[in-house]
Amino acid sequence: MLNEKQTRQLFKLRWTAFIIVGLAYILSFFHRFAPAAISGDLQQAFHASGSALGGLAATYFYVYMLMQIPTGILVDTLGPKRIVTFGGIIGGVGAAMFGMADTLMVASVGRLLVGLGVSVTFIAMLKLNATWFHDRHFATVTGATILLGNAGSLLAASPLAWSLNFVSWRTVFEIVGFISLLLAALTWWLVRDNPSQANLPSLRELDGKEAHPQHNAHWYDGLLIVLKNKDTWPGLWVNLGLAGSLFAFAGLWAVPYLRDVHGMSRGMATEHTTLLLAGFALGAFFIGTLSDRIGRRKPIMMVGALIYSLCWVPMLFNWSMDNFATHALFLLMGLSAPSFTLSWSCAKEVNPHALSGMATSVVNIGGFLGTAIMQPLVGWSIDHQHAITANVALSANDYQAGILILLGFSLVGLIATCFIRETYGHYIN
Repeated sequence: MLNEKQTRQLFKLRWTAFIIVGLAYILSFFHRFAPAAISGDLQQAFHASGSALGGLAATYFYVYMLMQIPTGILVDTLGPKRIVTFGGIIGGVGAAMFGMADTLMVASVGRLLVGLGVSVTFIAMLKLNATWFHDRHFATVTGATILLGNAGSLLAASPLAWSLNFVSWRTVFEIVGFISLLLAALTWWLVRDNPSQANLPSLRELDGKEAHPQHNAHWYDGLLIVLKNKDTWPGLWVNLGLAGSLFAFAGLWAVPYLRDVHGMSRGMATEHTTLLLAGFALGAFFIGTLSDRIGRRKPIMMVGALIYSLCWVPMLFNWSMDNFATHALFLLMGLSAPSFTLSWSCAKEVNPHALSGMATSVVNIGGFLGTAIMQPLVGWSIDHQHAITANVALSANDYQAGILILLGFSLVGLIATCFIRETYGHYIN
């Protein structure tokens, strides 16, 4: 049992880590979705086509995807504190470079550095959640993490569009770069990797259980354990289909789609993406809480994936919808899509606790691989169809192939949920 002083210390260190790294995670979500709100400004500044704009936005996701397994290894070996600190410095420099870029190439390098810097934050956050919170609360805390992180996606929608009435998009990214550097300094100063660094017992020991065993072998052996575990892989495909299609759409193509197909202003279109992302944040929290409460993962994922996939049908067939219907559709998409977030809990629970960083990083690759594929692919399909129809302005027909691509990937995610191993909210090995 802890005395009163230790209890206060545990509470303080737990929430200090959650808040500071959570604020860094907000920035990663902001960078993920900001191109959608400034897509017109970027096209004008760099004279970019749809496919070029998709490639610029997807640069973030390419490097984010490639960094997932290295991040898992680094947080399991060096600890999340160091990794988040260095990531914040790199991301801050990248954001400033993006804001000051005068060519598409320089902007792409800045975007790449941003992706490199913020790519470490989420896996580090999951590692901190696994060490500073009880096992039985992991999905709930992870849902709260997504809820917090989505403040960044909300800032990247209507608030960003509103701020552009007063400052340029370049100034916004320069300010964000400074904030990233500040959070890196606070992480180094205040965050602890686990309770033992403050001479406190682990959360399992406080529950009267033995502490999770450490992985004393080489990191390479731990990675092989994760990769050879067949139960690790279905979660990657769930993320690829569900997270990939959502991030590709909300992060770039939602605003142009609503503008061109439904004739909305940028403000109205970003209002829809704000609702979509707000639904995603709330859905992630309530889905995680529900899963922990009933002790089930798989059926919640399957139902959520089915509802989300069906949401693409009205857009594919260009159903006539008024503003109320489009708002309701985007909210429903946001509430159902985060069913994929339970795949992180499952990946952790089918692998040893000491390898939770590597396990979640392998699964998390899927969402960013899917986004990196879909953002330029949808852009290419729009350019290709527009060239065929030779319309003066983009129309619903120009977007139809892109919507079909997003629907197809979401169905891949739905099918993959059928192969998830149910863990009932506990480590099964």
